[in-house]
Parts: sequence; C-alpha cells; structure tokens
Amino acid sequence: MYLVLKREGDAEPTRWRYNPKKLMSVEREDIERRTGRNFAQFTQDVLQGNSLCRRALLFTYLRRDHPKTRFEDVDFAWDELTLEYSKQEFESMRENMLESLHGDELAASLAAIDRHIEDAFDDTETEGKAQLPIAE
Repeated sequence: MYLVLKREGDAEPTRWRYNPKKLMSVEREDIERRTGRNFAQFTQDVLQGNSLCRRALLFTYLRRDHPKTRFEDVDFAWDELTLEYSKQEFESMRENMLESLHGDELAASLAAIDRHIEDAFDDTETEGKAQLPIAE
C-alpha cells in the first residue's frame, strides 16, 4: 500500500510505501503520542480515513525527507492525500475472491477489482505475498 500526496499543480505525486511493520519504534511512539491511539488502533484508523491519523502518517514520511518539518506545518486538502493499493496487492485480493466468492457476487467483484488493477501502481520492488497494512 502507498501513501500518495498529489497537491494541486504537482506534475507527479509523491508516493511512499506504507507498511506499518517497517516504521521505526521512534516513529511509532511519536505517532502514538500525537494521535492518542495505540499503534494497532492507529493502523486501522488510517485505513478507515481518520484525518488526524493520516496527518500523523504524512508527517512521519515528510520528516524522513525533511527532518526539520513541524507537525503544525503539515496540512493537506482531503483529496490530495490518498492510500492506494499496488497492482500486486489487488492481484492478491483477486485470488482471495476466487476462493471465497461465487456466482454473481464473484463476477461483480472481479469486474470491479480488474478495473483497479489496470490503474494501480506496479510495485516491482514488492516480493512475496502482499500483507494488510495493519499492525498486529
């Protein structure tokens, strides 16, 4: 999964691979302090669209590139920041659908996910099976 920032006027979006299990302990602790959530809850809230959690996640990635970035300076329009699955993640979801859905439900789900696969970012660096972006 990717955290994608595409500000108005940007030629290309900025894309960070989001894998909560790869965030460093200092980053996780900072996120917990800023959001008031334990890290496992934070990862779920990011996926559910919690604005504070997404802001804290964006701050974490921006600070990696620009260490002097302040949390107070991190601001974005809602449509500028998205979470996107990679092509490989969608393909893994598609495989799971083949095993768990049937009939019309399967056909509709496959049609929908195939549209997403066409447009998804091709993550050639991902190895192995895609994992859900939540902490356990």
